[in-house]
Amino acid sequence: MKPLDPRLLRHARSARGYLALTVGLGLATGALVVAQALLLAHALGSAVAEGATLADVTPLVAALVGVVLLRVLATGVQERYAHRAATRAVAELRERVVAHAAAVGPRRAAPADGAGLVTLATRGLDALEPYFVRYLPQLVLAATLTPATLLVVLGLDGVSAAIIAGTVPLVPLFMWLVGVMTQGRSERGLATMQRLGAQVLDLLAGLGTLRAFGRERGPVARVRELGDAHRRATMGTLRVAFLSGMVLELLTTLCVALVAVGIGLRLVYGNVDLVTGLAVLVLAPEVFAPLRQVGAHFHASTDGVAAADRAFAVLEVPVPEPGRAPAPDLAAGRVRARGVAVRARGGWAPAPVDVELAPGRVVALVGPSGAGKSTTVEVLLGLLAPDAGHVELVAADGTPTDLRDVDVHDYWRQVTWLPQRPVLEPGTVHELLGSPPPAERDRAAALTGLDTVVAVLPDGWSTVLGGGGAGLSVGQRQRLALTRTLLRPSPVVVLDEPTAHLDAAGEQVVLATLDALRDAGSAVLLVAHRASLTERADDVVHVTTAADDAVVADAGVAR
Repeated sequence: MKPLDPRLLRHARSARGYLALTVGLGLATGALVVAQALLLAHALGSAVAEGATLADVTPLVAALVGVVLLRVLATGVQERYAHRAATRAVAELRERVVAHAAAVGPRRAAPADGAGLVTLATRGLDALEPYFVRYLPQLVLAATLTPATLLVVLGLDGVSAAIIAGTVPLVPLFMWLVGVMTQGRSERGLATMQRLGAQVLDLLAGLGTLRAFGRERGPVARVRELGDAHRRATMGTLRVAFLSGMVLELLTTLCVALVAVGIGLRLVYGNVDLVTGLAVLVLAPEVFAPLRQVGAHFHASTDGVAAADRAFAVLEVPVPEPGRAPAPDLAAGRVRARGVAVRARGGWAPAPVDVELAPGRVVALVGPSGAGKSTTVEVLLGLLAPDAGHVELVAADGTPTDLRDVDVHDYWRQVTWLPQRPVLEPGTVHELLGSPPPAERDRAAALTGLDTVVAVLPDGWSTVLGGGGAGLSVGQRQRLALTRTLLRPSPVVVLDEPTAHLDAAGEQVVLATLDALRDAGSAVLLVAHRASLTERADDVVHVTTAADDAVVADAGVAR
């Protein structure tokens, strides 16, 4: 990302007001720095060279104290609003990334690493705070205070201004060289953090299965390796930061020393007066101070800048044009997929597959892990566009409509999707079920076994659950979600591994739920591994992978 990327101002509106405030405070700080140097020089020069008394310099000292207090106030205001602006800008950017990723689909937003998108939207963008709080204010000061102070020095002493002007360009040159060295390190550090986050997320998602097979400690070595890699990348960036900071400090110190030596020699020979010499000596470090601070804080902001670049890459993915046609009524219609296939790493997952969902029928998707069962579900739900084949919504009169031409939100209103880990909002158990009449609620709960769960809750149906269903086990959340599905049956119901976190008794609950949904006339799509589920299905579709494009061509699938 550029030092001040216009995309940041476009996507995070809070950054605009903060930038205007920073520019204003930067100009005020520049004026206060010059006033401070001149007042200090006149006070000391009057006392030393002219023999002024304390009463004579008291007004100058009072004015100097006032200028210092104003400078402290400007710095305090900058710090206060910097943290606020950083929090708001990061929140706005995070909201835009999540909303855009949902609009274009996680696979299109992050085709290489979906879990990395989660890391980016959480911890990754938090690293932007040093950029706002430290780096950006100093960048504005470097663009305003440095040239303004140099012009003041030029008006006071042309020789000193020439020395400073010849040295100042070396500072951004060395900063550019250091930036080139650290850019790759920061990007590698962010990539390592995203891999670590993806590994941990996968571990947490499958922790129940790993514990069931006694393999919960298996991934420890891999997670430790990723953590060590992230630590090494961070320490490497810090080493470069310390070395570059030393280079900048040495460069500015030598320049100020040259100015001081020149001023001293000319004071000896009477070529410059004491007030001018003191003013130049006070202003010389102030010329370099913003540049030194930019170099010091540049490395603290590189992680956030790398994350912002990734965020902008997500936001620049074009949103597909939504279909304008309303979705047909699927209560008596069908969802039909013909030869759908999705390109994956090294081949196709799934290979061309045909699926048809009809009212009152249960279709089971079976196949080995990684064959593309969940991908097939995403295609049927309109969350992912197939690379081959097409999906049609067939009305009751047999009229087909391509899913790409349909308002997908209108389609989703007719679909119930129950993932392996159901998403539950905070609220009471009764509210999470949609506040149905007690008779209907009790009847559905008895079928799914939720009644036995509620019986042991402290407040029964009025028990308040936290975000994600906190307060219930995964299996209990599954029963609650199944009950909600029964109470609000939709024309199309998708169940992704509904028995993944249930025991034998819970499996019987799922089978009873399948029968109830079939009797209610819903078209049920079931992702299953257990034989008991596939035996209950009306149709079984085997999902496989293909490593060769010829398989897709032989299937006669249009791309």
